[in-house]
Amino acid sequence: KMPGRVLCAVLFLGALQSLAEASQGHISVVLLGATGDLAKKYLWQGLFQLYIDQVSSGHSFTFHGAALAAVEPGQRLMFDVLKKLSCPPDEAPNRCAVLKDQFLKLSQYHQLRTAENYAALSRDIETLLRQEGLHEAGRIFYFSVPPFAYTDIARHINSSCRPAPGAWLRVVLEKPFGHDLGSAQQLAAELKGFFREEEMYRVDHYLGKQAVAQILPFRDQNRQFLDPIWNRHHVERVEIVLKETVDAKGRTSFYEQYGVIRDVLQNHLTEALLFLIMELPANVSRAEEVLQHKLQSFQSLWGLEKSSAVLGQYQAYASQVQEELQQAQDYVSTTPTFAGVLIHSESLRWEGVPFLLTSGKALDERVGYARVLFKNRAYCTQREALRDAGHSQCKAKQIIFYFGHGALNTPAVLVSRNLFRPVMPKDSWKEAAAWPDLHIFGQPLSDFYVYSPVKERDAYSVLISNIYHGRKDFFITTENLLASWGFWTPLLDSISHQPPRLYPGGVENQHLLDFEIVSGGLAFTLAEPAELLNPSRQMPSDYRVVESKFRQSPLVSAWSEDLISQLASDMEEAAVRSVAHSGQFHLALSGGSSPVVLFQQLARHHYAFPWRHTHIWLVDERCVPLTDSESNFFSLHRHLLQSVRVPYFNIHPMPVHLNRRLCVEEDGGTELYARDITALVANASFDLVLLGVGTDGHTASLFPRSEHGLEGAPTVVLTESPFKPHQRMSLSLPLINRARQVFVLVLGKGKHDITTLLSRVGHEPRKWPISGVSPSSGQLVWYVDYEALLG
Repeated sequence: KMPGRVLCAVLFLGALQSLAEASQGHISVVLLGATGDLAKKYLWQGLFQLYIDQVSSGHSFTFHGAALAAVEPGQRLMFDVLKKLSCPPDEAPNRCAVLKDQFLKLSQYHQLRTAENYAALSRDIETLLRQEGLHEAGRIFYFSVPPFAYTDIARHINSSCRPAPGAWLRVVLEKPFGHDLGSAQQLAAELKGFFREEEMYRVDHYLGKQAVAQILPFRDQNRQFLDPIWNRHHVERVEIVLKETVDAKGRTSFYEQYGVIRDVLQNHLTEALLFLIMELPANVSRAEEVLQHKLQSFQSLWGLEKSSAVLGQYQAYASQVQEELQQAQDYVSTTPTFAGVLIHSESLRWEGVPFLLTSGKALDERVGYARVLFKNRAYCTQREALRDAGHSQCKAKQIIFYFGHGALNTPAVLVSRNLFRPVMPKDSWKEAAAWPDLHIFGQPLSDFYVYSPVKERDAYSVLISNIYHGRKDFFITTENLLASWGFWTPLLDSISHQPPRLYPGGVENQHLLDFEIVSGGLAFTLAEPAELLNPSRQMPSDYRVVESKFRQSPLVSAWSEDLISQLASDMEEAAVRSVAHSGQFHLALSGGSSPVVLFQQLARHHYAFPWRHTHIWLVDERCVPLTDSESNFFSLHRHLLQSVRVPYFNIHPMPVHLNRRLCVEEDGGTELYARDITALVANASFDLVLLGVGTDGHTASLFPRSEHGLEGAPTVVLTESPFKPHQRMSLSLPLINRARQVFVLVLGKGKHDITTLLSRVGHEPRKWPISGVSPSSGQLVWYVDYEALLG
């Protein structure tokens, strides 16, 4: 039946699509999940729009709806949807009727459940191509199915449904792409076994929203105005907001797994942020350049911690979960339905500028926007009424990319008249008509140049067109996906048991969800009203710092965030005491992942730390260039040194890279570092040494049964690690033990087993080097979080 349908359709189009034009090739579009909600609401309409736009392009098309349902009921459901498709308002009714009739004739339903079903689909496509004499351009498979089905479908497509050599394959994937870094890595690895990176198009439908898609072109076309002001010296803050009036009713099974941060902030709002803060490539139309600059922006963002976020949950959510998921009446959910997150960049352009990402359900309005608010240093003596908006320097200066809904109810780009008149593409954006009584962000709309799309288009229509054109910059690459999850996962882990603030919902929220920037983090402006507090929601985070003994030495234990805060305060106290006594503070810091949150805490919250009188030393270093991301010094510099004012000559990286070689004994790097310590540190006795513990009991880069550094002279040694990179440089155990104070930091469930073991063993540094840490005339203090201590 299918070949006859296609031939009939081609003839019927006549002037719209001649057989000669079809010589550019045939495209088969397969929509998996063709009868699902997303397909009904958006995807079929988007595919129809693609057909309308490209019917005269020289490509011929067939559309294959697919689902698990048998052919007869599936076909009936699918064609019920297709009959309701509509043309754009500017399409002539007669042409619309012709195009819709052809689209229906070019569409067919398939049951795709087994490997044979996929093979049969491929045979149908090949038969059509052969009988009609068509050359195959490519195939599009759109996965409108849950991610758990991806792997099996990918396997079937790869084995049975790939096009012939010379034709392309484009596989379109819908979020969620995992729920944290680990699950995203697993899914990415599975898909990589079946598809090449250039074949995969991960959809974030926000990248199809016209205002979001306009951010980069706007920045590019207005470089002359923006170059001087698009930086930390002129931008006060950036806000990216998506508010919804609806709640999660009917979707609580999804929401309990994901919550608002995974659902909105990690993807939609993060993508908009990257478009705003990334360095502009020379050519914004080159997908490879855009994607690379986005990745570089990720790498410039500061890591998030618990204090970076405020969380809320609308009051009715708990009862909805109990009802829809059959949970007990005492079930407590900590899933946030509202979140505000503060993000900072360490780039020279954006250092110190707060980026605020906010989203929530059951709020007062439905609206989305990205707003860049500029600093205003002007003071105007005369009344504002005497000045027109285009010349008043005292009015707020801002650029707003308005995603839709809200007061404007349309996508728009707004630029304050006291900034500049923007350059906009006249074929796709028009200056909007005046709305005399409308205000936005407290200002009359007449204070702005306002532009709206000439032709408003649904986000999925835009994205499906970009899939057809192979525009990868509108989609999420594997590398960018993993970078995003790598950025968000630590925050998600830290708040997983944090009770969110309850709010009533809608306009009744009043000021309850207002928040402010406090000490480098976020906090709600108002205290939570007593009537909203739930006394049953006492969480483990209510417990504070506990002090005791561990291995006959003082132990400080708490939840990780409180523990890091206490450790940072104790380090500052030690530094202040040492500077008061001797005029300087010699601090030796370990590498690894555990100290990173400590470094960030010191950089963001400890402004009284006597950095000008502090010498920074390394406890150990990997034998890689100091500019390598594996380098301990690189991590120390990124997370601490570049944010505090330590004199250049007080920073002492280990000399692992000499004579263009790494850790060669003849170059004398260990002797050089040892001489520096002897020359600058009184009695070679550091004021404070910070150590960590490996799961095998190693500390610094001193590993079990190490040939060097566990005993002998207090010096600096080269060691071998069982982990890559294998070569290391380290302070020896006798040198560490000369310190006045040694703090040992142990974090996370992964360290529970070694913590338990160390609580039972004696002084056996050959087996467990950390057990040999015992300052000869100083103090040892253990800082162990509850997860490491209690499991």
